[in-house]
Amino acid sequence: MDIASLVGLLIAIVSLLGAFFLEGGTIGMILVLAAAIIVFGGTIGVTIISFTLDEIKGVPYFVKMVFNGKPIDYDYYLDMLLINADKARREGLLSLESQLELIENEFMARGLQMVIDGNNRETTSEILEMEIEVFEKKEKVGYDIFMTAGGFAPTMGIIGTVMGMVQVLSNLSSPDELGASIAVAFLATLYGIASANILWIPFASKIKNRIEKETLLMEMILDGILAIQSGDNPRSIREKLSIYLPPENRQDIDMREREETGIL
Repeated sequence: MDIASLVGLLIAIVSLLGAFFLEGGTIGMILVLAAAIIVFGGTIGVTIISFTLDEIKGVPYFVKMVFNGKPIDYDYYLDMLLINADKARREGLLSLESQLELIENEFMARGLQMVIDGNNRETTSEILEMEIEVFEKKEKVGYDIFMTAGGFAPTMGIIGTVMGMVQVLSNLSSPDELGASIAVAFLATLYGIASANILWIPFASKIKNRIEKETLLMEMILDGILAIQSGDNPRSIREKLSIYLPPENRQDIDMREREETGIL
């Protein structure tokens, strides 16, 4: 469970509703079924129009990415690459065959398999770079879907408000009811703006952030595999790949290197 996504969503909702209730509002004032149908139904409908059915089927996967994304342990994958680099230098590239079943990351396993199969460096690099590019394009669909919904939602809210105002203006003979009717009409705009800025756009941002982190990991693995294929020293590989790590992790590596070399 991604606690940040859940906590952030709860804080946003509680803040908005809490401030409304503090000013004397009630839940009944902001729950209007017709406005909700116009905004959410309309937003979902036009978003579906904007994409293919196969792309829309991936929405549950992308929602799961928002709330169930696990943090990426770059140090773990760096250690895996270094273990394989050391084994390749000591026993040869073919010895990595026994390591493949221990590697859970499919991208790393495929890359090492290409090295074991004897592909040259250019072929390995080209194929893995293409895989990274395809991955980015496929995952970016989730970002596009939610950003599209975030763009349509406020517009649907305005449409709902206009429709509500039409009803208000057609009933001017009952001035005592105008205030409540106008308030209901403007709730559609509230639904549209709130859903865009609390749900759709934040979801898109979280997916984009996740894609960037996954892509960074794949790029680190790619550089590591190419270094293994070239027969580079594990120490030099660690120095090269440490640039992919978060700053605090890089500091830990620097500290370990100093201890190993006796500087400290």
